[in-house]
Amino acid sequence: MAADRLDDGGYGASSRARLSKAGPGASDARRRLFRIIFEADTPAGKRFDVALIWAILFSVAAAMLESVERIRADHGATLRAIEFAITGAFTIEYVLRLYCVDRPLRYATSFLGIVDLLAIVPTYLSLLLPGTQSLAVIRAIRLLRIMRIFKLTAVVEEGSELLRAIRAARHKIGVFLAAVLIINVVLGSTMYLIEGEQGGFTSIPRSIYWAIVTMTTVGYGDIAPVTWLGQVVAAGVMILGYSIIAVPTGIVTAELTQIGKRPVTTRSCPSCTSEGHLPSARFCRDCGAELPPPSEVEE
Repeated sequence: MAADRLDDGGYGASSRARLSKAGPGASDARRRLFRIIFEADTPAGKRFDVALIWAILFSVAAAMLESVERIRADHGATLRAIEFAITGAFTIEYVLRLYCVDRPLRYATSFLGIVDLLAIVPTYLSLLLPGTQSLAVIRAIRLLRIMRIFKLTAVVEEGSELLRAIRAARHKIGVFLAAVLIINVVLGSTMYLIEGEQGGFTSIPRSIYWAIVTMTTVGYGDIAPVTWLGQVVAAGVMILGYSIIAVPTGIVTAELTQIGKRPVTTRSCPSCTSEGHLPSARFCRDCGAELPPPSEVEE
């Protein structure tokens, strides 16, 4: 028994037997398919993700080229054929993803599940509403998987830490955004009183728009104060904007210092498809489901 536990990374024969029944699927074929589609730690999984990335790049390029009138006139039919072929492949992939996981609805409503669905909807929607196929460029979001493909564990780890820090600081950031919004409302109302309609500040909402644009140092120039008092207020808003921009950075940085670095892998949970588990993890940190043994490598 001790030898079994050592060879299986602490799982043992009984754990492996449970996984064969309640793992990513009821059969070995389904479990193998899960490892290929959702993980990049195996050669087959890496090849699948590399092929997926190339398909995404080709489809995004085809959608962008089709928006060029001259290219669309000469090669529109070919580009549409490529688009429908790739969309058909993505549709099959999406169905297989739902088939592999234990909770298809949970995956379908997750962030990546919604992105995968949106990657195929525009092409089919274009059959009813011509022109919507250009929305297929949303597939570019799926290129985030490139971090998993090339085994960029350090990047995955840093990304996970950043997400945890933002999640931990969400209440502070929320309070900060509420304070900024209130300040902009006050400044916009003030500028409306100072400048009035003759200065382009035709309403309080439009004045608030000016305050937001000025505080963020964007400065479109479509509205500008003309009175000396309004220009003084505008200068103060610009200076205030520089100081405010640094606040969210400080909040997130403070949270990052509280998070220790831990090695992570691309191991995915068969139940909720959560990624980034420790190499020694036996259960999902999000839903508690049992994870496949890390020593289980499929060609």
